[in-house]
Amino acid sequence: MQFEGCQNRLTVLLADESDGSSATVRQLLRPQGVQTLVARTGREALDMVRSQPVHIVVLDVQMPQLGGLQVVKLMREMVENPPPAILLADRLSNNLLREALTMDVFSVMPKPVELNRLLDSIARIIRRHYESRWPGGN
Repeated sequence: MQFEGCQNRLTVLLADESDGSSATVRQLLRPQGVQTLVARTGREALDMVRSQPVHIVVLDVQMPQLGGLQVVKLMREMVENPPPAILLADRLSNNLLREALTMDVFSVMPKPVELNRLLDSIARIIRRHYESRWPGGN
């Protein structure tokens, strides 16, 4: 799926303090016309979502300043139409999954993330949230 024009590009925010998987995900999404933004802290991720169009956020549960769940909670409070979120966690627990479910997180995945699962989840978000209308477009 190609996305033309800077204003109409799907934007995915990758928020993780380590650069490992973010660089690979960026390389996989770029040929599809997807713009990626990278944040190293939860506060930086929240600032990006508040200041520019972001269509999907991928958040590490454990980041400096604000963790992924805290970012999702604050996005819901501060942003009119918060983007769908995918959480990545070193350890999945029933408590984490329960919290994510109550906050309408789209998906929770273990780290290290399997890239095919992450890309599939992004594709499902596009189909579910943006099919028949383009993010930011008319």
